[in-house]
Formats: sequence, structure tokens, C-alpha cells
Amino acid sequence: MPDPIPFNRVSISPIAYIGEAWGRVKGQYWMFLGVSVVGMLIGGLVPMGVLLGPMMCGVFLCFQAQGRGEPVKFETLFKGFDRFLESFIAALLMMAASMVLVLPLVFGLVFSGLALGFFAAAGGSREAQAGTIALVVLLAVGGFLLIMLVSVLVNLLFSFTFPLIADRGMKGFDAVKLSMRAAWANIWGLVGLGLATFALSLVGVCFCYVGAFLVMPITFAVHWITYERVFGLRPAD
Repeated sequence: MPDPIPFNRVSISPIAYIGEAWGRVKGQYWMFLGVSVVGMLIGGLVPMGVLLGPMMCGVFLCFQAQGRGEPVKFETLFKGFDRFLESFIAALLMMAASMVLVLPLVFGLVFSGLALGFFAAAGGSREAQAGTIALVVLLAVGGFLLIMLVSVLVNLLFSFTFPLIADRGMKGFDAVKLSMRAAWANIWGLVGLGLATFALSLVGVCFCYVGAFLVMPITFAVHWITYERVFGLRPAD
């Protein structure tokens, strides 16, 4: 059965997308900055993604308006609550996927570290204990990197979920399924784009952390541009 909304396999150029993102937001930079920061602050106020989904949809509705050549208004951010239920369902599914994949890795890492620590403390030569400690450190570093990799993969697979809910009015579960298929079809391009935006955010963090907020409109714009390339922008009613 074909997807109700077709998607494209596209060539994703991180540098070109970031340049286009800046070109889109620079004329209304402070508006997009306010929308992005307020949206994320409100989205983090309540646990379990209760407000995160609607705020994400609200941010992308602002970029939808900008993409259509319509005026971008701050109050558009709160129109994400018109899609509250579906965005909340999507946010819960995203958190559930992360927990199912990440928690076993965390427990396995902790258990392995405790076991190795027990054996190290049980006796043996100093050389053996030093070797065990080095193994614990390597296990911790490797486990951390694996957990980060799994978390990034989950986020990539959910890349188009909230734009689909905001732009196409999709049901939460349907948006998740379609996002996963489209993201997997473009996975390597999304990986490169994710690394580029992560580097951009990291540079922002280095500037007294405030810079992380200042680059937020660009990262959201990059996200939206990618959605437009993969799915196209729904015409205004």
C-alpha cells in the first residue's frame, strides 16, 4: 500500500542547507529566535513531552508560514496546541523508543562496570587491578558512545514527525511511521546534516552557552528545509 504522502530521496548538502537556512531567517531573525527559545522553554516545563510536541509543531508552523511567503507572527507558535493530541502522542512514542533502546544499554553498562569493579577489588596483583580499571574506563567510554549513537539514530528517524503533523495535519502514529520510512530512505544525508548542526550548536555552546540559543533558529530552519525537500510544502488552503 503506497504512503498517503509520497516522499523523495534527496541529496542533502549540509553546508548549502545551513546557508539557505540563514538566508531564510536573517530578515526576521529576532522573531524566529523568540519563537524558538520560548517554544523550547515552554516545551521543557512539563515532563513526558506534554508540551514539547505542541511547541515543536508551533515552531514549524512559523516556518511553514515563512515558506509560503506569509507574515510570521509570534502567536503562530501557540497554534501548535491545535494539534495537541497528535503531537503529544508522537512525543510519547519518541520517548518510548528512546527508552526501549537506551535503557537496556545503560543497565548493561552499569552491571558490567560493577562486575568488573567487584573482581578488581576481590584481589589479584596491582597490574591485574590496573588492567581491570583500564577496561572499566574503556567500557564506560564505549558504552557512552554507543548510547549517544542510538539516541541520535532515534532522533533522526523521528526527524519529520512534527513537521508532518504541523504541515499535513497527520495523526501522531501515522506521522511517526511515515517519518521513519522517509528518514531511513535519506539516512546518510540526515547523518551528515545532523553532524553539521551539532557542530554549529557546539560552537554556540562554547560562547558562554548563550550562543546555543542564538543558532537555534538556523537549526530549526535547516530541519524545515530538509522536510520541504523530502515531502514538499503543502499549499495554503
